[in-house]
Amino acid sequence: MIGGMAAIMHGDVGVTLDVDIVPALSMRNLEALAHALRILDARIRTEGEPDGLAFDVSGKFLVDLAPAGILNLTSNAGDLDLAFRPSGTKGYGDLKRDAIEIAIDDREAVRIWVSSLADVIRSKEAAGREKDRAALPRLRRLLEKTSRER
Repeated sequence: MIGGMAAIMHGDVGVTLDVDIVPALSMRNLEALAHALRILDARIRTEGEPDGLAFDVSGKFLVDLAPAGILNLTSNAGDLDLAFRPSGTKGYGDLKRDAIEIAIDDREAVRIWVSSLADVIRSKEAAGREKDRAALPRLRRLLEKTSRER
């Protein structure tokens, strides 16, 4: 997980309306991701179509899209963005190096990898979007605070 939700997992008070992920590029992983996207009834998010547009939800489609592609999706679980190489990064391997594993349920049965706060900042700096620039001072303060606490 990257982006705003990753920052929130690190303690940020920002608001985000989607989840951003960077998938590993192995065919096995992309097939599993495609399976999950089919279960979620994922569709390409677009302003002109409130229910989204159908697409080839397959591992092959994801392989062909990678490594530079981005998919902005809507699903029955909310909005999801797939970025194979987020701005300022080299993709999954680069981000996993400093990522932390977090349990997202009480039984710790479901665990996810969350990019480091430093990597969230690096990516937002490189993206240069207005909403990212607005969040950067707050994220830098959070990084400084959490670094002092360690």
